[in-house]
Amino acid sequence: MLDPIKEGAVWAIMFLPLASFGIITLVSLLGLTRSGAWRPRYSGYLTIAAIFGSFLLSLWALDSVADSDGARIGFGSYEWLTIGDLQVNIGITLDGLTGVMLVVVTGVSLLVQIYSQEYMRDDEGYNRYFAFMSLFTTSMLGLVLASNILQLFVFWELVGLCSYLLIGFWFQKDSARRAAVKAFLVTRIGDLGFMIALLIIFTQTGSLDIDEIYEAAIAGAIGSTALTFFALGLFAGAAGKSAQFPLHTWLPDAMEGPTPVSALIHAATMVAAGVYLVARFYPVFAVSEDALLTIAIIGSITTIMAALLGIVATDIKRVMAYSTISQLGYMMMGLGVGGMVAAIFHLFTHAFFKALLFLGAGSVNHATGTFDMRRMGGLRKYMPITYGTMIVASLALVGLFPFAGFWSKDEILADAWADSPWVFVVGMAGVYLTALYVGRMIIMTFWGEYRGGVQAEDEEHAGDAHAGGHHAAPHESPPLMTLPLIVLAVFAFGAGFLNAPGVDWLGDIIEGWLPHETEELLTHADFKLWIALTSVAIGLAGLSTAWAIYQAKMLDPARIRSFLQPLPQLLENRYYLDYLYETVFVKELVLGSSRWGLALWDEYVIDGAVNGLASATGWSGKQLRLAQTGQVQLYGGVMFLGTIAAIVGILVVNP
Repeated sequence: MLDPIKEGAVWAIMFLPLASFGIITLVSLLGLTRSGAWRPRYSGYLTIAAIFGSFLLSLWALDSVADSDGARIGFGSYEWLTIGDLQVNIGITLDGLTGVMLVVVTGVSLLVQIYSQEYMRDDEGYNRYFAFMSLFTTSMLGLVLASNILQLFVFWELVGLCSYLLIGFWFQKDSARRAAVKAFLVTRIGDLGFMIALLIIFTQTGSLDIDEIYEAAIAGAIGSTALTFFALGLFAGAAGKSAQFPLHTWLPDAMEGPTPVSALIHAATMVAAGVYLVARFYPVFAVSEDALLTIAIIGSITTIMAALLGIVATDIKRVMAYSTISQLGYMMMGLGVGGMVAAIFHLFTHAFFKALLFLGAGSVNHATGTFDMRRMGGLRKYMPITYGTMIVASLALVGLFPFAGFWSKDEILADAWADSPWVFVVGMAGVYLTALYVGRMIIMTFWGEYRGGVQAEDEEHAGDAHAGGHHAAPHESPPLMTLPLIVLAVFAFGAGFLNAPGVDWLGDIIEGWLPHETEELLTHADFKLWIALTSVAIGLAGLSTAWAIYQAKMLDPARIRSFLQPLPQLLENRYYLDYLYETVFVKELVLGSSRWGLALWDEYVIDGAVNGLASATGWSGKQLRLAQTGQVQLYGGVMFLGTIAAIVGILVVNP
């Protein structure tokens, strides 16, 4: 058991950004911003200082678990609430998986906040933005540190709430409001599965403690059917947050939020939460072959489906959004074939190069006022830092040697080859498609001649185009924006060496917390040179195809489109899934049936009750009127019979 000071330091990782949120919110409620006592930039400084403190403590936490080879470091738990026989405790978990995630979340968040200082400089919601970002970071850190599944679920929902607030940050735009609601509702579908899983495991084990759930699953104390449903329920929640097919449709629309928000969501917080959830409960998934197979299948479908969509997208942020979905599919594929270490390693490297790509997209928008790649071109001459750093990130995403993505993606491919060759084939196809849409993005954005951009003030839905200044002449972004790009580029290049063959430092930490019984079930494939060479060759082939089509014009895109029909039309309409969900399911089935049902209820129940009461009253009035004949003899007879009936009744009751 650690001493209270060290335990308090771990708690502080989460509470520092929470304090930042509280202070900024209090300042706003007291009206200090309106009076001038609190300048808006103070909110940014406070958020950066708080997250920087969390980052330093996260480095210490990772070093602590590294000294114990990733094994769990014990902390106490505290009673939260008691309901009958149910006692729920709260506590923190610190092990290899937690340590790696803490560094990823705080490190990427810190760079995003520094970038945001300049990017959001003139925004009217500056204080609100940094308050929400502080709460968002707090939520993800709380999720990672939770030692109890109910505690984890609370922070899980708080992450969803923060994403709703940040995606719809510019709520005056109808598209932003709709995107926020869509993200909230679609992820709630997956969260319903998570809630059902929580109820299943409590009825089976009587406990909500994560370690006790591990023990019950490994010991076989949970029935196989219940265990499978529990695992699938968890995966449903993960599929919602990590945008896996068919719950992926919210993520491209989430680009309506500010670009730094997109970087944080796609790199280190919300979408990473789903992969983390499966990894955290891997001792449960490892003993359920059906659950692992489901994860591998869904991950494979997601990888190819999203990569194909990235090829036809013209908005640079949407290209990156589909890329994120595809790479999350890769991580799920890794988890499904037993490569838990490889999946988390890819999550680690992906956080750096994907954050860099999104922040680079924001830098391009800062110069051009648009995210439409068809109105860019030639920017490498005007934005050398942005161009150079995005090249590094792109090569890491494709997985070329020696960039970070090469080591992590090839580890997933090696595990897939050892466990499920069909997953390996899907992974290789994903490499080619990734290289194709990455090459297309780089060529359309940075090569050729500049195509004019868009004046932000002329755009009806400018989005975060307002973050830039004058867009007529492209220019490099200010130092506060380029510095995070350079730092992320360093990690996008070198982070993979932390788990390169023969080093395995990061892998040992990630794996060290697992129970021995689970560790034996993992796939541990050695580095294979032929797999690495094949994946690099396929990546180069994808880049060459993009060059031949979009730069050298050796192939005519129109002829390719005509030849591949109806696939291009299907992709441009996003497989018609948005139409299916929003028009068929929501508008026709849900709203239509609701209107039909309410109409029937109004006609036959509400109106029927009123009309029926009126008819009954009229009929009874007519019947009573028949008794009023005006004949005194009849009235006397009725009174006599009533008197006799009353006497008989009294004698019966009291004989």
